[in-house]
Amino acid sequence: MKDLKRTGGWLIVIALIAVTMAVGQLAVGKRNEDAKKPSSKYFDAVKLLNDVEYLASDEREGRSPLRPSIEQTRAYVETQFRRSGLVPIRDSFRQDFQITERGTERKVAGVNFVGQIKGKKRSDKYIVITAHYDHLGIRNGSVYNGADDNASGTAALFAIAEYFAKETPQHSLIFVAFDAEEMGLLGATEFVANPPVAKENILLNINMDMISRSDKGELYAAGTYHYPQFKPMLEAAQKKAKVKLLLGHDRPELGMGDWTNQSDHAAFHAAKIPFIYFGVEDHKDYHRPTDDFANIQPEFYVRAVETIIEAIREFDRAGATSK
Repeated sequence: MKDLKRTGGWLIVIALIAVTMAVGQLAVGKRNEDAKKPSSKYFDAVKLLNDVEYLASDEREGRSPLRPSIEQTRAYVETQFRRSGLVPIRDSFRQDFQITERGTERKVAGVNFVGQIKGKKRSDKYIVITAHYDHLGIRNGSVYNGADDNASGTAALFAIAEYFAKETPQHSLIFVAFDAEEMGLLGATEFVANPPVAKENILLNINMDMISRSDKGELYAAGTYHYPQFKPMLEAAQKKAKVKLLLGHDRPELGMGDWTNQSDHAAFHAAKIPFIYFGVEDHKDYHRPTDDFANIQPEFYVRAVETIIEAIREFDRAGATSK
């Protein structure tokens, strides 16, 4: 019996050593995994990625305003606006409007979310920073998660707000998460038709739509063909950029390669409000059910958002070529 006890004791010791080694290996593995995640001095990069993952999960059912599940996304956007340090311009972050489904008379609720950071010198002049949070929903049984299009731009709104809530800008910044972009820029059209501030006090719209992946490491800023006054600010941002910040995709002769009217900034442009649009070129998962969180490029994405922050800083310093 004594020999059996000793043998059993050694077995227990060996088992404990094995468990300890396994736990240690898991801890090292987690540390190595965390070390691979990009970090940022501008904002919480882990939160940025977590926000995209949440918005682009199957549970959100593709973020269509025609599905009841859109309320999950709306609640999340409103919460993140508040956590990022934004405050409502009116009584609420919500700007409600009606959406008419194409080809039918069915009407559903649309909701834009609008928050602000007051400027410390020119608080009556505004730079409007935008991204749409909706996507295509479920089609033929497949969930279109829209990680790049445009969970990436929506999460960037939160991160940029986080930065400027701590680094107060000269001008006031308005942040808008648009609904129903995929249904014809409906949220942006509603905002421009009923802005919360005088339209003549809006200096510039900065729109973000698809900014989280590029095999070439390229982020485009479109709009200087129409508004060349912003080119020097973007050139200054290029010098600090950790991605390839390129100007273009805004000339009429490019046909479909002209992005002037291809996202929410088009509503501002039509109202003669200048815009700069940040985005990447189409990839194989554009408007496909494979536009998933697993396919974004975290390092590129974090650096792209940092680059956009630097561009906003340059616009703010230059008075957004003030009116």
